[in-house]
Amino acid sequence: MTDDHDGVPELLAAWAFGALQPADEKAVPLHLAGCESCAAEAERLRETVRLLDVPPGTAAAGNGSPAARNGSAAVSQNGSAAAVTGAGSTEASVGGGGGPAGADGVLALALRSRPALPQVAAHAAPYAAAVAGLRALLREVDGHGPWGTPVVHDWDVRDTVGHLIAADEQLAVRLGLQTHTPPSRITEDTPWEEAWNTRTADVIAYERTRDPQETVTAWAERAAALLATPEARDPERAAHATTLMGVRLPVSDHFVVRGFEAWIHTDDIGRALGLAVPPPPDAHLWQLVRLAVRILGMALGPTAPPVLFAVTAGESSTEWVLGSEDEAVRGELVLDAVDFCLLVGGRYTPDEVPRGVAGDEDVVRDVLERAAALSWL
Repeated sequence: MTDDHDGVPELLAAWAFGALQPADEKAVPLHLAGCESCAAEAERLRETVRLLDVPPGTAAAGNGSPAARNGSAAVSQNGSAAAVTGAGSTEASVGGGGGPAGADGVLALALRSRPALPQVAAHAAPYAAAVAGLRALLREVDGHGPWGTPVVHDWDVRDTVGHLIAADEQLAVRLGLQTHTPPSRITEDTPWEEAWNTRTADVIAYERTRDPQETVTAWAERAAALLATPEARDPERAAHATTLMGVRLPVSDHFVVRGFEAWIHTDDIGRALGLAVPPPPDAHLWQLVRLAVRILGMALGPTAPPVLFAVTAGESSTEWVLGSEDEAVRGELVLDAVDFCLLVGGRYTPDEVPRGVAGDEDVVRDVLERAAALSWL
């Protein structure tokens, strides 16, 4: 990926669903005609839409990422292709012999259910897709492990969903939605980390008094309400900035953050239950990467020793210079896009993440440590 097509990958999901804004309806096809990598990704996304049987103009339903990354047909764990039959119905094996379903099994489940989501703008598409993916995965819980299975931190499956209710609440309240039960004890002068942890603890404690399906329903309804807000559908409405989790960003970027967290915790739950969760489709993945790089650059500041930072995804790659613009580059760092997101999400340590390094290893390590320190998940 080069700077010549900055912004186009984020529009490919909207293109695939026939939901481009009028201003982009000419520019995107023109770019696809001359860019092999974007054209290939666009066709993968379009094939995913066809499999999902989603009408044009409708946001992504189900988890499109496996088809976008692994081909146009869902394949069960025993290797047989899913049969797409009349009226868009799908028949597929979700894991053989009662064992855990793989990534394609999760896709098959999503294909069967195909929940309809509201139309959303490109900035909310990663969140919409992550929500659909988690909904599909949670339907697998009863068959593959109890709700009390440990997931991450000291949370089980239900606790993790409860945390997402609390995490979504900050943006939801800013957009005019109601707080969840119990009433919030957070005041405006509460430091954001304390507020984050306190609200998560309160919501999880409440959800532990309820049936897990009630928790899932509450989370799904809150997510649907967020995706139905004007800010999820209108880029202009989402352009105003607000401060959440100590960072002032446009509301559109906060939607990308919600997509980032929903995917990370979907992956957490999948790992705990032995269910493979694929990464976001490339268009969404690059949205996560670009936002994470911007925040990492803010964290490093303009005086840090400069590092040439490259992120790769398949055959695509983008480079940034992080740190001072007044000095020569002192180190080079290369990370895979998914690995970078997992590092920022706290799922890799600086020592664990696969990487390519050249030059001053100390300044490169500082970048890795700052990236890992961004995690609040």
